Amino acid sequence: MNRSAAAVGSAVFFAVAPGTVAGLVPYLLTGWHAGPIWPPLRVAGALLVAAGGVVIVQAFVRFVMEGFGTPAPVAPPEHLVIGGLYRFVRNPMYVAVVTAVLGQALLLGQLALLWYALIAWALMAAFTHWYEEPALRAKFGDDYEAYHKAVPAWIPKIPSKP
Repeated sequence: MNRSAAAVGSAVFFAVAPGTVAGLVPYLLTGWHAGPIWPPLRVAGALLVAAGGVVIVQAFVRFVMEGFGTPAPVAPPEHLVIGGLYRFVRNPMYVAVVTAVLGQALLLGQLALLWYALIAWALMAAFTHWYEEPALRAKFGDDYEAYHKAVPAWIPKIPSKP
């Protein structure tokens, strides 16, 4: 797939998947109504939402530029994506979406979003374990296996300084 097609496909998938999980569903659960919460927690929440947004955009761009594909299963990357944030964690998109939802929970003071974040993460972890990882092993073989062993799935590894 050429980069232009990958960019368009990724933009559509971005609106559909993360847009739904981190945007539409939290809105449906809360109506964006804020409950009472300590103001510094609101600030922390806003920072988490912003950080999640930056990470997810970078991860999507990496799929286009490095992978020549999209994160969508219907148009997967041609090359294994292991650069950028993928050097530190295998699932930066999912981590970013959960981070953004947790940030919304703090920003809005909505306990329902904490439960939703936990459920969303569990579903993403199951999808990763039973679909994505076997598909990546089948497509990229030893390259994926080495990557899988070197990079954690959910908690980013902090590179050690020499």
